[in-house]
Amino acid sequence: MADRPPVDFAIIGAGAGGLGAALTLAASGASVALLEALKYPGGCAATFERQGYRFDAGATLSAGFSEGQLFSRWQKEHGLDLTVHRLDPVMEFRTSGVKLEIPDCRQTFIERLCALDDVPEAPTRAFFAFQKQVADRLWHVIDNPHLMPPYTPRTLLSAAAMGPSLIGFLPLMGKPLTAVLQRFGLLDCVPVRALCDALCQITVQCQSDEAEAPFALSAIDYLFRGTAHVMGGIGQISHEMVRSIERYGGDVSMGNRVKRLERDGQHWRIECRKGTIHAKSVIANMIPEAVCQLLGERPASLRTPLSQVESGWGACMLYLGVKDGPELPSSAKHIEVVQDPHQPLPSGNHLLVSISDPRDTTRAPPGQRVVTVSTHVPMSDWQSDPQHTVSTIHQTMRHGLNELVPEVADRIVVEMPASPRTFERFTRRPQGFVGGPPRRVGLRQYGQVFPRPIERGLWLAGDSVMLGQSVLAAATSGERIAKAALKAS
Repeated sequence: MADRPPVDFAIIGAGAGGLGAALTLAASGASVALLEALKYPGGCAATFERQGYRFDAGATLSAGFSEGQLFSRWQKEHGLDLTVHRLDPVMEFRTSGVKLEIPDCRQTFIERLCALDDVPEAPTRAFFAFQKQVADRLWHVIDNPHLMPPYTPRTLLSAAAMGPSLIGFLPLMGKPLTAVLQRFGLLDCVPVRALCDALCQITVQCQSDEAEAPFALSAIDYLFRGTAHVMGGIGQISHEMVRSIERYGGDVSMGNRVKRLERDGQHWRIECRKGTIHAKSVIANMIPEAVCQLLGERPASLRTPLSQVESGWGACMLYLGVKDGPELPSSAKHIEVVQDPHQPLPSGNHLLVSISDPRDTTRAPPGQRVVTVSTHVPMSDWQSDPQHTVSTIHQTMRHGLNELVPEVADRIVVEMPASPRTFERFTRRPQGFVGGPPRRVGLRQYGQVFPRPIERGLWLAGDSVMLGQSVLAAATSGERIAKAALKAS
């Protein structure tokens, strides 16, 4: 690798953000080298094999498969060969006394929510109408290719034209989602508040009393943005993206950990396990701490992202093999569980339970299915007392399954518990951080709406710089960063 001429772009990390960047760049005709430390792509959205089972490492489903949306568009433009099933329900929400199936039809969802006990109809309808307005506006900003550096007269005109529609954001900026719930008289409505808490925890990485309102309202919308189950596991998306990158002439190098990154004249020098390459620009699909380790320093431009990620989460997982049977759903199913709506969600109180599709015979031995159960772990607890923290959380997770998802708990054949240390091994994220920083209340969050480099020719992609935590958000960030980097090169 050392003797090759410099490539236009080196992409470090084959998670959704890095793959999105590499695919966009390779399709544009740029020369691309994609470097991944693991032997398989996907990062937090990978599918790995253990003991005859194929488990999703973290993420288990993805939005973006409706007509005109990112993954649907990439399927057509880049030939991604994916078998996806739109789910009904997209997700089921369970807590004590509440069982709510959430379809991908917003109107049907609202009808079902309003039919629950103690849910006031008029305020609930008004709240979700407002939520849709905010989500549509912010996603339009994110999807607008003109609102990226370097800025031009066209950029400014485009931003000015959007001004009136964005004025509605101003009263929300710097306020938590609970302020919006209170405005609509829903703050003490337990089903609505618990649902918002749960959806925020898996999207903007914090509950509604902490979440910056515009981002929380927008991220909740992923339920209605073409969410689908991918046959073969969520990692199939990454494998197909790798194939497309290679068809465009991109060089994908798996099992090739990057050891050091430094400026070398007009280029970047990337020292890897398999040699050294040079690149005109670098896009790092990594959390900020990992980038600093490669650089051997902490650039000032990364101080805010560093502090934000450091306040984030690890993950505890239960990877399960279960006996199939009539008690389990006839297709893939994703269940979001809150054991006690009046307590904080992390550490096992909140679970995401994903059951594989019985038609997907590649995932488990005959007569079985795989189930992934995940919860957030406060990293301060994990770092101070790892063994006790993980043991306690796993017990809480098992209790939640027994009480609220008995159709899974009663059929377990194999259990493989995992901690942040396991997650670090599966994803190569330092200390096992699950990813994007919590989008807590604060105007600093808006600095990442428009991509900008860490320094000349060095960009950060992935969930650390996107406004939500999902496969769609990370892939969208990769495309946006790639287009900004092309414009700047």
